[in-house]
Amino acid sequence: MLDLHDVNAYYGDSHILHGVSLSVAEGEVVCLLGRNGAGKTTTILTVMGYLRPRPGRIVFRGRDISALPPYAVARLGIGFVPQERGIFPSLTVRENLTVFARSDSGPWTLDRIFAMFPSLQARAHNLGFQLSGGEQQMLSIARALMLNPSLLLLDEPSEGLAPMIVQTIIETITSLKSAGLAILLIEQNLRAALAVGDRHHVINKGQICFTGSSAELEGNDFVLSNYLSV
Repeated sequence: MLDLHDVNAYYGDSHILHGVSLSVAEGEVVCLLGRNGAGKTTTILTVMGYLRPRPGRIVFRGRDISALPPYAVARLGIGFVPQERGIFPSLTVRENLTVFARSDSGPWTLDRIFAMFPSLQARAHNLGFQLSGGEQQMLSIARALMLNPSLLLLDEPSEGLAPMIVQTIIETITSLKSAGLAILLIEQNLRAALAVGDRHHVINKGQICFTGSSAELEGNDFVLSNYLSV
């Protein structure tokens, strides 16, 4: 589904990613873990076309998307849920969703969204700024699904949320995986990542320093203490 090959990325002259390589298969949840400033968000922004690899290649479903702008990447079927959520505060829940709906048919319709997120249906006529943090996060995920993506990029969806809401996020990601979506998940919440991830990459100073399963990560005290501060 998605392959990053030796991706380097810069902010101006600052070299942030140093040869990052990873892949996400269809129906798989792959987690990218690391401390603040390690390069996690930069990786996703590079996939989405906000930054261009210099050098490196990003391949989505066999197509090189390294030089595409963000809108073209989204049209190919990659949904992006940013860390800051980015919902429209002055639009209702329903309006936030319908403004992103694809004109062509797809599995993710408004009815299906409301079936998966009943709390959003109950708040359909509330404005974005009137929602709780957890509801805003659900809306951000739901809005990305309205694009009918085959790959979903989630940037720290559990950040700042109460434990009960984090559990809801975990259940939502599990349901999306069961529905066949491929997911690249950035997380600092190790418990959440271990609960949903099939494979894990740990990034430190712009380089992948560990790749393995949940069991392998849990059993690696060196990685947990040195790169994840656990």
